[in-house]
Amino acid sequence: MIVIYTDGAAKGNPGPGGYGTVLKYKQHRKELSEGFRLTTNNRMELLAVIKGLEALKEPGQQVMIYSDSKYVVDAVEKGWIWGWVKKNFKDKKNEDLWRKFIEVYKKHEVKFQWVKGHAGNVENEICDRLAVKSAEGPKLLIDEGYERSANSRDSLF
Repeated sequence: MIVIYTDGAAKGNPGPGGYGTVLKYKQHRKELSEGFRLTTNNRMELLAVIKGLEALKEPGQQVMIYSDSKYVVDAVEKGWIWGWVKKNFKDKKNEDLWRKFIEVYKKHEVKFQWVKGHAGNVENEICDRLAVKSAEGPKLLIDEGYERSANSRDSLF
């Protein structure tokens, strides 16, 4: 089984943000992280999961994801996401990322486990440090999905 730990961070909400992901399989370990100039914490929590799943080379893997995000864990484990799909994500934030998540989620056998953040889980703490460091980085990426939706909300017509 592949184990993935994830965390997201945003300095301000919205504000600069980042994600951190740790993948573990047998003796292998991989860390992923990126920072964005303007995003939200929930987007980074979800993106951390997406990036972890996208990093898997073979489909059909058994995956356990540990996340401190109730937003992500509950949406999947309680089945809310499938109701959102039926309603075509009407009035739901982060539709772009949820659609991307579903695409990679369906390629594997994925289970989620919520972990309390900042409670001594070593891998979760590493993910947190990766996310925060990425959010503070010098070359932050553009979260196009967030900035596009933010700009359309600000439009007067």
